[in-house]
Amino acid sequence: MLPRSYLFVPGNRPERFEKALASGADAVIVDLEDAVPPDQKEAARRSVSAWLTAAKPVVVRINAADTPWHRGDLTVCRQPGVAAVMVAKAERADALAALQLDVSLLPLIESAAGIDQARSIAAVAGVQRLAFGAIDFQLDMNMRAGFDELVFFRSQLVLASRLANLASPIDSPGVAIDDMAEVELEAQRARRLGFGAKLCIHPRQVDAVNRSFSPTEAEVAWAHRVLVIAAGSGGAAVALDGRMIDKPVILRAQAILAERR
Repeated sequence: MLPRSYLFVPGNRPERFEKALASGADAVIVDLEDAVPPDQKEAARRSVSAWLTAAKPVVVRINAADTPWHRGDLTVCRQPGVAAVMVAKAERADALAALQLDVSLLPLIESAAGIDQARSIAAVAGVQRLAFGAIDFQLDMNMRAGFDELVFFRSQLVLASRLANLASPIDSPGVAIDDMAEVELEAQRARRLGFGAKLCIHPRQVDAVNRSFSPTEAEVAWAHRVLVIAAGSGGAAVALDGRMIDKPVILRAQAILAERR
């Protein structure tokens, strides 16, 4: 099953790599980009390269193509142990295609140009999911935004993903690291918009995110009831709790049960 939570760990903090793997996150992103100061980029790359192993596959976030570190980052991404590559500042489909990597790609959309080209980016061979970087996006757009102001842009990524038959996109990380109610609320709102996962910047966020992108006990119970009633109807129209059960409702119930872990 695809990850619900992706936890960032700085590439220049190798003492945290194993802790990140033990955090409960469905996937770990070893970050060579924003979390690493320029004067530590080379050392971080060496640390990540030495630590990678096929026994513990992770995602690696690389620096953008217009940076001096991009080419060196690509050499790391060809090592065993890299399950996917998160491409920072993704804005052009041709640049993604030119990477020629044999692993899944997770383009991080964090600019106006990225949103504008989301459909062509989603159509690139090897792209598994799109991801939204709200903080850099706001900077690019000169916005002072909360979740509500970014719903339109988030929805563009959900739509582009669906049209390209990709998995549901990954939402931007929340900035709260002490208020888990805030993290959970934001994750649940993203899920209602059609996102399937969320980035995490701290291990404390992982559990709240995993819960938010998992069916609740009430949803699972409802799905079971729908399928039982539908199976016994013999194809006739039936209702549950005053609502008609038709094919879309049955498919939704099946999807809920398939999401259980």
